[in-house]
Amino acid sequence: MGTAKRERQKAGHQARLNVERSLDRRDQRRRRLFSIVGAAVVVVATAALFIGLSDNSSTSTTAATTTTTLATSTTISAETLPSAAGKPCVAFNDTLPAGAPEVTMPVGEVPTSLVVEDLITGTGTPVVAGDSVTVNYIGVSCSTGKIFDSSWASGKPITFPLNQVISGWSQGLVGMQPNGRRLLVIPADLGYGSTGQGGIAPDESLIFVVDLISASASATPGTTPN
Repeated sequence: MGTAKRERQKAGHQARLNVERSLDRRDQRRRRLFSIVGAAVVVVATAALFIGLSDNSSTSTTAATTTTTLATSTTISAETLPSAAGKPCVAFNDTLPAGAPEVTMPVGEVPTSLVVEDLITGTGTPVVAGDSVTVNYIGVSCSTGKIFDSSWASGKPITFPLNQVISGWSQGLVGMQPNGRRLLVIPADLGYGSTGQGGIAPDESLIFVVDLISASASATPGTTPN
């Protein structure tokens, strides 16, 4: 009986060892599985984060480019315009602002000297060099027939000293009388020359129609035509 009992105890002990080993192997498999799954989650999360950052970076770059492109395409600069040197004058082909007079263009050969023509003769004291004048005006590029500036578009005249404007104006308005209207054909060297200005191309001849409202030696300076 003693021997049988010892055999049963030994067998029971072996069975418990087998169970414990089985449980231990199962736990080890679980831990390895959890480690693999955890690593996979980390990889997936990292990849998702990288893709998200890449998409955001791409979107930001595109937006900046669009803004930049959008900003470049809507800002007119003389630096982006081709030179008008040698280009003939063309007929007016733009929409006149409300109240603005017709513009007669000297179609053909590029002007080489200042042309001054009174379309309406005014009355009163003529403008002299150094006066400040209050005017309405419209300016057209000779080579395109397009308006580049007009006080009629803003709905109010401007006042400025003749010694603060382009030579074509400071020379061309001398002798004009209030309530008169004058056509100025200005060659590039009396305008903005080889550099241009704003929407005016380099070497561009300019056509102006100017209505003189008043002139004074002491008028308050304002903005200048450009």
